[in-house]
Amino acid sequence: MIPRCALVVPASHPRMVTKALASAADEVVLDLEDAVAPDAKDAARAAVVEVLGGAPTPSIAVRVNQVGTPWCHRDVLAVADAVAGTARPVTLVLPKVESAADVGFVERLVRGAAPDAPISVDVLVESAAALRDLDAIVSASPLVRAVVVGYADLAADLGRDPGSDPTLWDVVRQQVVVAARAAGRAPVDGPWLGTAADEAFTRDRSRARALGFDGTWVIHPAQVEEASRIYSPSPAQVDWARQVVSVLESSVAAGAGAVALDGQMLDEAVAVRARAVLARAEALR
Repeated sequence: MIPRCALVVPASHPRMVTKALASAADEVVLDLEDAVAPDAKDAARAAVVEVLGGAPTPSIAVRVNQVGTPWCHRDVLAVADAVAGTARPVTLVLPKVESAADVGFVERLVRGAAPDAPISVDVLVESAAALRDLDAIVSASPLVRAVVVGYADLAADLGRDPGSDPTLWDVVRQQVVVAARAAGRAPVDGPWLGTAADEAFTRDRSRARALGFDGTWVIHPAQVEEASRIYSPSPAQVDWARQVVSVLESSVAAGAGAVALDGQMLDEAVAVRARAVLARAEALR
């Protein structure tokens, strides 16, 4: 299941990792990249391997270092070796993806090191080049699970202030949603750059949900509960979905044509949306 809320923590900070693993986040993203200093990369990688080899935890993703750095292949192979021969799923998050070739490089490493391991890949969109070639990137490998927006690096590459009007990101968000859906991948929103679950956080995350995102990253445990609420079907949405499915099934059984519910005409497009709401609610039980 695509996480409603993924909590990102530096793999080099044991206390933060322990706290994240004990949180209510659907997924914990252990960061080996920007949050880890170069001289701490090896120790952080070893810490990730220890987590993957330990007791069952929430869903784990590992943000490896960028393709082309001295650490990327070591990160990928360490994670692949840690789960090889097990049934433990793990997701590799590829930062600063520039092309389909970057995804292909990581796929070859995974296929060679752990061909049967349940490893998926999320791609981080963090540059103008990634936006330009997004369709090719998200379709580059069957391992790709989701597309995540990396606002801080993307803002820098676009010459944009990441703290400016959040609606300026709507075009980027729409492009990511369309590319992801067209390729059968999940769109996941990148982290709000503040640490509070305040009104601005709720408003922006709700906007991303309305644009079609399936979940979001957060950078502080205080944001987990609100993010999970936003990306969960509400009781009212579940009731509506059940009514839609029931009314349409009764209509088909009776051989009726057009059918309405609360003044809205129902058709297969509405049914698809209703079934998706019910499937999401069932997966969260």
